[in-house]
Amino acid sequence: MADALSAEAPAAGIAVPETTQGTARLHRAIFIGLAVLLVIAPFVAYPVFVMKVLCFALFALAFNLLLGYGGLLSFGHAAYFGMASYVCAYTAKNWGLTPELAILLGAAVAAALGFVFGALAIRRQGIYFAMITLALAQMVFFFSLQTPGFTGGEDGIQAVPRGRLFGLIDLADDRTLYWLVAAIFMAGLLLIYRIIHSPFGQVCKAIRDNEPRAISLGYRANRYKLMVFVLSATLAGLAGATKAIVFQLASLTDVYWSMSGEVVLMTLVGGLGTVFGPIVGALVIVAMQNYLASLGAWVTVVQGVIFVICVLLFREGIVGVIAKWIKKPL
Repeated sequence: MADALSAEAPAAGIAVPETTQGTARLHRAIFIGLAVLLVIAPFVAYPVFVMKVLCFALFALAFNLLLGYGGLLSFGHAAYFGMASYVCAYTAKNWGLTPELAILLGAAVAAALGFVFGALAIRRQGIYFAMITLALAQMVFFFSLQTPGFTGGEDGIQAVPRGRLFGLIDLADDRTLYWLVAAIFMAGLLLIYRIIHSPFGQVCKAIRDNEPRAISLGYRANRYKLMVFVLSATLAGLAGATKAIVFQLASLTDVYWSMSGEVVLMTLVGGLGTVFGPIVGALVIVAMQNYLASLGAWVTVVQGVIFVICVLLFREGIVGVIAKWIKKPL
């Protein structure tokens, strides 16, 4: 019996590293394929459309970091996306900041807002947490509506200058701006991937799965939840600020509650708790909005039908189902 166990032990010890290495190779191949697609995309598709997909994909990735890996459902992520958009647009237009500084300042404001809101929201759990985030996001919406001197009110901030990157590279051309947006997206994706696979990410997943047990092991759950909340808000703000430069516009739509609903939809359709799912979900939803625009308000009905179909047939999301088929995490 002892001989049998000793014979099986090396095999078991080898199996786990091989599985891990196989997953790492698969993820590396996906990253390379994604990089190739990003290089090709502006030459085969409308650059502004691709940039919109990348901005919302980063937004969905940020939300997935909070819900999929932190276990925290927020109904108010539009607050960070929209406020960063306003700050970026305002500073670029009125202060004359270069685009990289305006985007970074927008992300910093989103981080500060996320810290304040997160410190309040994490005091509750479950549906109470979600309702607090929604209430706080509605406060941001009404603030944006009632301060036309800063946000432009119902008109928003229009004609935002794209400016020159580092004062040297003119971003007026769509394809030139595309490379900046693609770089921001890839940097955000790589950062999220690193966070997920770091010890910090493992603790967040442990708290998501069994918070009382994580606390019993000595981890301060609220501190980790606040940190992942701030990280998610910062990345959501980075996406919103980048979108303001792309479309040269910051509007109330960016802070409205429906924007929070859209990012939830993107994440669930693509695959909650997967690394690459939110990217696919953002592509599906943005493509629907773009190519079905002629349907007017019926677009939301079509989105609802597709969402119901995905929930019924693909409960793990598109990428989640693929991961289940190939038996490797994506």
